[in-house]
Amino acid sequence: MADDRPVGGFGLYVHWPFCQAKCPYCDFNSHVAREIDQTAWARAYLSEIDRVAAELPGRILSTIYFGGGTPSLMPPDTVAAIIERARQHWPASNDMEVTIEANPGSVEAGRLAGYRDGGVNRVSMGIQALNDTDLRRLGRIHTVAEAHRALDIARNTFARVSFDLIYARQDQTLRQWRNELTQALSMAVDHLSLYQLTIEAGTAFGARHEAGKLRGLPGEDLAADMFDATQEICEASGFAAYEVSNHAASGAESRHNLIYWRCGDYVGIGPGAHGRITVGGRRLATESPLAPGRWLHHVGRGSGETVRTELTGREQAEEHVMMGLRIREGLDMARFAALNGAPFGSDRVGRLAELGMIEVADGRLAATRRGRTVLNAVIRDLLAD
Repeated sequence: MADDRPVGGFGLYVHWPFCQAKCPYCDFNSHVAREIDQTAWARAYLSEIDRVAAELPGRILSTIYFGGGTPSLMPPDTVAAIIERARQHWPASNDMEVTIEANPGSVEAGRLAGYRDGGVNRVSMGIQALNDTDLRRLGRIHTVAEAHRALDIARNTFARVSFDLIYARQDQTLRQWRNELTQALSMAVDHLSLYQLTIEAGTAFGARHEAGKLRGLPGEDLAADMFDATQEICEASGFAAYEVSNHAASGAESRHNLIYWRCGDYVGIGPGAHGRITVGGRRLATESPLAPGRWLHHVGRGSGETVRTELTGREQAEEHVMMGLRIREGLDMARFAALNGAPFGSDRVGRLAELGMIEVADGRLAATRRGRTVLNAVIRDLLAD
């Protein structure tokens, strides 16, 4: 099979698994720890970069993304050392994007300036709500006033700033969300991530919902109205959706996340980190153990990666559909056909187009706004045997 790795770019994801508190809706790999051996963690990350770089020489590094957890709890010196080590191994693109996630409760001016001085050029802040009642319900440890202060610091430190909000929250009305979103857009720099609250199994919210104790969640119709309002208000403000949940000013899209959605190559290091890398024309999915202590143990024995699976052409084609339909630009139909060994069924494509769920132009297939509201169903239909 041909090696199509240049299509989506090449990035590095670094997972910091620690938080000050665990949010009840969160299903990410995050842990609360009283003591962290910062020296051991820094050494482990650098060791992993050395290991992976030896296998992937000569790649042009487009992005680095520090996610978590709360990576703004990382010492700036550790962040700088990771960036420097990656640059030592891989030539960087001229406009390499380096993002760190931050929470308002963990941000202060000196630390953000330290990240900037170490090579970070973009921050993504987890604000989540713009009223204190809902912040408490979501288990957030910051207030709206702290969020405003943190955002001011970020704006004064970085040219590129994003922040997250969650909507379809308990007892939230459409009018309240429209007002909150309008306020958020007045605060925004160049990027917003706007997620509908989902109740995930294995979270505190999941347990409460199962017990019938999570009241006031919006029904499907109200949630759909909130999604539609989000698209309309953001587009009118110059923050069009380039992905289902992500909105940006023109040219300010998250280049790291686009690597995922375009099915490029990315190295994942840290507890629970996943990766997709191409080695010798083989597309490989990599995984690391979730538990921080177990990951450190494996790194000490030579590799934090514990699972490596070669993806078949069909599996790659399925990923291309699942990821590509999330973005406005859609997916390359010729690439799908090459990976799948056969093109999409013309009858199926025609039917979905007639229903207004997809559109096809210039060899690309994209979900419409209507199609993105029922994206899972569109994907299932396209991939059905």
